[in-house]
Amino acid sequence: MNYTLLDFLALLGSVGLFLYGMKVMSEGLQKAAGDRLRNILSAMTRNRFTGTLTGFAITALIQSSSASTVMVVSFVNAGLMTLAQSMAVIFGANVGTTFTAWIIALFGFKVDTSLFILPLIACSVPLLFSKKSRTKSIGEFLIGFSFLFMGLDMISDYVPDLQSNPEMFAFLERYASMGFTSVLLFLLVGIIVTAVIQSSAATFAIVLIMCTKGWISFDLACAVVLGSNIGTTITPLLASMSGNVAAKRTAMGHLLFNALGIIWTLCVFYPFVNLNVWITEALGQGNPETLFTYVNTLEDTQPDIYNQLFAGSLPAGHEVLAKIAMMQFSVSFGLSMFHTVFNLINLSIMIWLTGMYVKIVEKLIPAKHKEDEEFQLKFISAGLLSASELNIAQAEKEMTVYAQRVQRMIDMAENLVHSKEKSEEFSQLFSRLEKYEEISDRMEIEIANYLNRCAEGRLSNEGKLHIAAMLNIVSEIESIADCCFGCAKILIRKQESGVDFTELIYKNIDTMFGYLKEAMTDMIELLSDVEKAREVAIIRSYNKEREINNLRNQLRTNNVENINNKVYEYQSGIYYMDIINDLEKMGDYIINVVDTIRDHFRKHVA
Repeated sequence: MNYTLLDFLALLGSVGLFLYGMKVMSEGLQKAAGDRLRNILSAMTRNRFTGTLTGFAITALIQSSSASTVMVVSFVNAGLMTLAQSMAVIFGANVGTTFTAWIIALFGFKVDTSLFILPLIACSVPLLFSKKSRTKSIGEFLIGFSFLFMGLDMISDYVPDLQSNPEMFAFLERYASMGFTSVLLFLLVGIIVTAVIQSSAATFAIVLIMCTKGWISFDLACAVVLGSNIGTTITPLLASMSGNVAAKRTAMGHLLFNALGIIWTLCVFYPFVNLNVWITEALGQGNPETLFTYVNTLEDTQPDIYNQLFAGSLPAGHEVLAKIAMMQFSVSFGLSMFHTVFNLINLSIMIWLTGMYVKIVEKLIPAKHKEDEEFQLKFISAGLLSASELNIAQAEKEMTVYAQRVQRMIDMAENLVHSKEKSEEFSQLFSRLEKYEEISDRMEIEIANYLNRCAEGRLSNEGKLHIAAMLNIVSEIESIADCCFGCAKILIRKQESGVDFTELIYKNIDTMFGYLKEAMTDMIELLSDVEKAREVAIIRSYNKEREINNLRNQLRTNNVENINNKVYEYQSGIYYMDIINDLEKMGDYIINVVDTIRDHFRKHVA
């Protein structure tokens, strides 16, 4: 047997180069596009049809349905799209992944890739040294594109030649002639291989090369491609494992879409294969089934030609080589057609059943009890770090939830002020506020760690600035939470000192709380959509901050007069002013968040 361990490792290396090329290409495109890619995916999902087109376009661009589906899982996890919207994008992504197959089919065999790969790399490398971030990203995209085809070329060279190894061919032949059982077996092979290498495009490339060389029949190659549609769902399933319930449901919907599609295809497998053979012939590309028969009968009819063919010693331009080249392209075209027609028919059926999919996955993955998720990060998870430029949307949504949770702490602090001292209500409110403060600290750390991990990824300069601004906002929100608990600790000291507040003090504190809650509501409104923050809302926030400062100054002046006039005791005035100053500090932290939104998202402000 001529196929050595070194050859096998070279094959693995070729697949690795192919996958690395797709990865670099995808990351280069994401960095060059920056926020645009995120905005497109989040905006173009208003209905199932635009969502489907979005899924198709994104997958066709980044050359990986797994990557785009992981992005969708991330967006559902971040609350940027509903489960129903995500189903439409996933349907489109499954059609978009066939774009890679067509690139391979139309160019991988018709064009001598060695003629343009190295010159393209030579032209791309200088772009990597450009001072402009986008130019560098374009260079990465082109190099990734080159590596993809270089890997494809090398896969072709290192896939084991079963014709030259009779014992391996006999083993394959035994399983390839079992009728429909062989179809199921090769379907399973497609699932396993794609699950292991986590790329249906790489599986397609390997199967396409094996099929075009006549090693397996066209129908069995179709079965492997069919199985790869299930295998490609493994990546988003893994990504969703550490996500929330919505993310898990989205990944399950992807699996369900492909599984149901494969079930109906298996029911009409041979007629469906024949349909694609007919379409390929009708388009003038020949019969994709003839290559397997031709290669396997060549040994009997022309043994000398057969031996020279597989020894690579046939002279260039020989009629057999020309005939095989035509048949090879016919097979690659037919296999790409099979993949595309399967996904198009599947899409045309399933897009009308989106509601049914949502109901099924909701039953398969029931929601947890609310209290189980109450104090967990709601939208972000380390397991979903698939594309750093796209993870920013998740963190933005989590920041809004964080601010809303801290807003509840302000309400608790106000209620605590009016709670009867040494009562059970006071103790319960204080304990709850203390617990929320601990949760706030933990959330700050987890969100900050997540953002730091994003920053370690491949980000554009704009993305890095975006993350720096978000880290600042998270820190300011945590400071607001600290002030809320600080207010509670002031009340504990007041209680221990046996000091009472007058109705006037309570009234003034309530007025300050009212201003503060309005400012917090305005801040959250800005934070919920920083990219469309309105100038009028920012101005309103600054006006509210001035009102808080003016009220603090007025109350401070009045406090001195009231103490002098014996309206209330000196010690009551001390604790009263401590609370007022604490609330004014919260206003400062709120306006710091608004400042950051104004300064770092200015180009998005309307």
